[in-house]
Amino acid sequence: MERTMTDTREPKIITEALAVIDKGLAEMLHRELVSTDEVADLLLDVRTLLATPDIEPEPLVN
Repeated sequence: MERTMTDTREPKIITEALAVIDKGLAEMLHRELVSTDEVADLLLDVRTLLATPDIEPEPLVN
């Protein structure tokens, strides 16, 4: 089975997205009220992380 760039990138992106979600939820967990702006910021952070292409720098050639 041939692996593509997407196959190798997805687990890393998902792990990073989960970390962002976990951090946001931990910050909001002990509060009774959370503003819609805070929830929107968290969702935008996750969306940006998932939508950003994983660009690797080109190797330097001597």
